[in-house]
Amino acid sequence: MTARVVVADDQTVVREGIVMLLGLLPGIEVVGSAGDGEEAVRLTAELAPDVVLMDLRMPRCDGVEATRRIRTEHPGTEVVVLTTYADDDHLFPALEAGARGYLTKDADGDEIVRAVEDVLSGAAGLSPQVQRRLLERFAEPVRAVAPTEPPDGLTARETEVLRLVAEGLSNPEIARSLHVSNATVKTHINNLFAKAGLRDRAQAIHYAYRHGLAQPPGSSIT
Repeated sequence: MTARVVVADDQTVVREGIVMLLGLLPGIEVVGSAGDGEEAVRLTAELAPDVVLMDLRMPRCDGVEATRRIRTEHPGTEVVVLTTYADDDHLFPALEAGARGYLTKDADGDEIVRAVEDVLSGAAGLSPQVQRRLLERFAEPVRAVAPTEPPDGLTARETEVLRLVAEGLSNPEIARSLHVSNATVKTHINNLFAKAGLRDRAQAIHYAYRHGLAQPPGSSIT
């Protein structure tokens, strides 16, 4: 399947370079480009792309606010952040706004394709350095929390599904692991998202780490 992509970046040379690069990559069709967040939201409404590659620092409407509006108004469109910044002040607001992927601009074409494919399959499209930062951020709460029963009224099956989500499995992979249908997995995910007040898989991963329901590689619950 070819992913229809809109590119949002306020620097014309950078934006045109990204568009040119994407035009050479398999499975991606650039359907529009935006010079700021406001235009990115407008193009999303007009073109209904599968994914928006979103810069963060832009005039009129920054990438975080544009991401929040797109995910609220056009939930069928995923957002992958493509930015120079990977610090906490940029990373976590973008994820909380609903971005499913986060790459820095030193990412190569293969990483961009993989991130787009990941978010469209329901997984998180995060660069290795971003994944490490998430693990570092949530490792300490994991060591400190060891609940005896799931929080927020989650059932045993919903907790099991949440653990697999935190391991990075897509819905089809979870279905195969639990020997259930994709529809059943979606039902469990919708239920646990509602109970825990979660918007997306990135928040679900944070939630699982925070409550000790899953642990990052290299950490242990004490």
